[in-house]
Amino acid sequence: MRKIFLAALLMGAAAVSAQQRLDDPAMFEDKLNFYVANDLGRNGYYDQKPIAELMGQMAEVVDPEFVLATGDVHHFEGVQSVSDPLWMTNYELIYSHPDLMIDWFPICGNHEYRGNTQAVIDYSAVSRRWEMPAFYYTKTFEEEGTTVRVVWVDTTPMIDKYRKDTEDYPDASKRDYNRQLQWVDSVLTAAKEDWVIVAGHHPIYADTEKSVKERQDMQKRLDTILRKHHVDMYICGHIHNFQHIRMKGSDIDYVVNSSGSLARDVKPTEGTVYCSGEPGFSVVTADKKSLKLFMIDKKGNVLHSVIRTK
Repeated sequence: MRKIFLAALLMGAAAVSAQQRLDDPAMFEDKLNFYVANDLGRNGYYDQKPIAELMGQMAEVVDPEFVLATGDVHHFEGVQSVSDPLWMTNYELIYSHPDLMIDWFPICGNHEYRGNTQAVIDYSAVSRRWEMPAFYYTKTFEEEGTTVRVVWVDTTPMIDKYRKDTEDYPDASKRDYNRQLQWVDSVLTAAKEDWVIVAGHHPIYADTEKSVKERQDMQKRLDTILRKHHVDMYICGHIHNFQHIRMKGSDIDYVVNSSGSLARDVKPTEGTVYCSGEPGFSVVTADKKSLKLFMIDKKGNVLHSVIRTK
């Protein structure tokens, strides 16, 4: 099994660049490894089940420490309570591989905001692997002396569209996003880790048919803080495709992770380094010298690599 998935990774890497070779099992050893997954909740339909199975099988090789779940684990109307059947059909029964019984650190997406957002936090007391202590939070991970800080941000309240729609997104206007931004600034000011990643649901820069005002709100409110502190990556979901963007005047890698169930078409936009309309997930691996994110399609191919070095 180990050789099969390393071969799949290698095949995908070769399609992108001769330099991207993932045939050495040691690339995941003595490193901090984790998954990025989002926009999942389709009750197993479309590509959700096959991608979930692939995540489990590849975990035998990657050995991820946790899953960074950047929102919309539940689509449509979110969940109503911790006993909502969607917890089973969108999550527990889908991501059932033994190697996915690891910590999942989620945030709310816009679809969770259509339901009971407090239930998304409270589910932490129900499921051993669901770890969401608050609407926004931070945690530092360490492996073999390498430290990575992840800052989870609650982006829906930062966008005016959701704050104004109190009928469909009743909780969005109740969140004090200015207080959250002050917290983000203070956390990043104190951050001393080797690598700093900020994770939110909504993109700051991306090609999408969604209103440009969404990105403008994110640029004005969050991106100014991220640039001030020179974070390494901003990772998000929301628009159901893979995108890697670098903007003039910023040294941040802006990464859009694709949907783990139903993807959408995409085209290059300002700052695009790479984009793909394939569904899938991402693998992140870090050591003292490098931070790497691999975009993986539903067949296990590496579509693109985002690599930062020191």
